[in-house]
Amino acid sequence: MTAKQVSYTYESTLETVNDAEDRAGRVAAEAGFSDDDVMSISMAVREAAVNAVLHGNAYDPSKKVTLAFEQNGKGLTIVVRDQGKGVNLDAIPDCCAPENLLKQSGRGIFLMRSLMDEVQINASSAGTEVKLIKHFPGTAGNFQEASH
Repeated sequence: MTAKQVSYTYESTLETVNDAEDRAGRVAAEAGFSDDDVMSISMAVREAAVNAVLHGNAYDPSKKVTLAFEQNGKGLTIVVRDQGKGVNLDAIPDCCAPENLLKQSGRGIFLMRSLMDEVQINASSAGTEVKLIKHFPGTAGNFQEASH
């Protein structure tokens, strides 16, 4: 199977979050994922897009969010990039710690890791790139543990 790739560039707005979630659902469904996997992929992309727009680009109209999809024989890879200052992963509080359980935010990365087979986060001063990978059922990569 030949890899299929497509990418989109968005403004740093809340509409971006909704569109990214919708596109992810359509791409995942067209790729042949189950309804449960389509929901998981859509939710993970929504969380990544929220982080890109809100935390990464801080709604700055001069900064863009890029959403890229690549489908191959093993599954689907989605990359969400912002143009913010980058995130310090060590500074993100543990959302499962008792003092954070009742907070209304701070679970995005936890959710992405729970919903996808692999999550890779690369931060730099030029922005943050979140790579979300979902393997097709039965492929060898499906048994890998999500990265942390």
